[in-house]
Amino acid sequence: METKTQLTSGLGYWLNNSVTLKLFVIGLLAIVLLIPSFQVTSLIRERQQRQRSVVAEIGRSWSGPQVLGGPVLVVPYKTMVKTVVGDVEKLEERVQHLYLLPEDLHIAAETDTKLLHRGIFDAAVYEAKVGMKGRFGPLDLAKADVTPEQVLWEKARLAIGVGDLRGLKNSPTITLGEQAYEPETEYADIGVFSNNLVTAPKLSGEPWEQLPFALTLDLRGSESLRFLQLAKHTHVEASGNWGAPKFFGKFLPDEREIRDSGFTAQWEVPHFSRTLPQQWTAAQATIGERIEPDGSDDYYEAVTFADMPVAASADKTHEATGFGIQFLQPVDHYQKAERTAKYAILIIVLTFVALFFTEVITKRRIHIIQYVLIGAAMIVYYTLLLSFSEQVGFNAAYAIASVATIALIGGFLAQLLHRRRVALIFSAILTVFYVFIFVIIQLQDMALLFGSIGLFITVALLMYFSGRINWMRTDTDEVAVQAP
Repeated sequence: METKTQLTSGLGYWLNNSVTLKLFVIGLLAIVLLIPSFQVTSLIRERQQRQRSVVAEIGRSWSGPQVLGGPVLVVPYKTMVKTVVGDVEKLEERVQHLYLLPEDLHIAAETDTKLLHRGIFDAAVYEAKVGMKGRFGPLDLAKADVTPEQVLWEKARLAIGVGDLRGLKNSPTITLGEQAYEPETEYADIGVFSNNLVTAPKLSGEPWEQLPFALTLDLRGSESLRFLQLAKHTHVEASGNWGAPKFFGKFLPDEREIRDSGFTAQWEVPHFSRTLPQQWTAAQATIGERIEPDGSDDYYEAVTFADMPVAASADKTHEATGFGIQFLQPVDHYQKAERTAKYAILIIVLTFVALFFTEVITKRRIHIIQYVLIGAAMIVYYTLLLSFSEQVGFNAAYAIASVATIALIGGFLAQLLHRRRVALIFSAILTVFYVFIFVIIQLQDMALLFGSIGLFITVALLMYFSGRINWMRTDTDEVAVQAP
């Protein structure tokens, strides 16, 4: 029993006084503390995913993201198709469609955005008044190899695409030529967009040089408002009361102004970048939303043609470019909290190094269990940051969590070392660490530069202080600090 006690006390004495062994154990402890820091990062992502699901749920109840396209004039015509059944050839009459896009399209959108609350989560939703006007050019039947006798003018349709039809606050009135029409929802046989408003214009078959149109949509939506480039010339004017818009898509505004009270933006989009023809023929066509496989914000809309004539390939795809406005939350505290958590290992290592130098300089031993308690306090810091940021915002939460953690560790060291001045100096060092991380989090383009400079200065200070320590003493002796 005595031998075992002596062995235990000898091992404890060696662990507490051996510089080499203690540095190794401190490094191992810092690596072990990465496990709970990774769990904190997972918790942040879980809360972020919860926020996204709540925002999506609010969007489903209010109305989803809106995509506006069109109008597209759809003119059906009869054609004879040769079919072979066994050895018998016969001609069958089928109906195909001729699609005509506008020459000019002018869109004026005015949005009123607000936040809907559900628990601690917020979702940006909007109400928009969108005016669309423009004109169609002449329909070239000869180019489509269609005779006037083949055209079914009484079945012509005008289609307008709306991303979420539930967002329409009332039934719009569409003016085509000099006639006003009340649209209905999609006709299955001539569907152009994923969600259609369709009206049956009265076309007499007389050729026209231009066919003007106009309509106004009162609709609701969430997250984003997008427009499709379908006309030869597209002009979009958008304004709203949201101070944090994001303009995205294939085209950015030619003019923009963003203020705290709102924004204004204008797009001028010519047809040179449009891959759609001005008119085409197909058995059916569908313009629907597609998202890049990598999940980026580079959205675009695709037009898929099926059952093409012999002269064109089947399943040919053209792109109708989308662009618009995304209504972002002013501050995403989850992203900032996650970025802060990624620096956990840096804070832990720097704190342990500073604590070790404090131990050496003051010649007061700090037990490895006390290192563990200080490391636990630094891990709990991130849960404090996350929980408070959901309530009071990231900046205030960062201040609360940092002050609480620094005060806790500083008070613990004051009691442990019985030196208030040393505890205050160590608290000041921790304050510099947390302020340094906060500055990096706030920066975007300059974060790498400032972070590299800060780490270089830190390493230089460590080299300076380590040079004042006599590391050549035996492990059983106290490490001496050389006079400057």
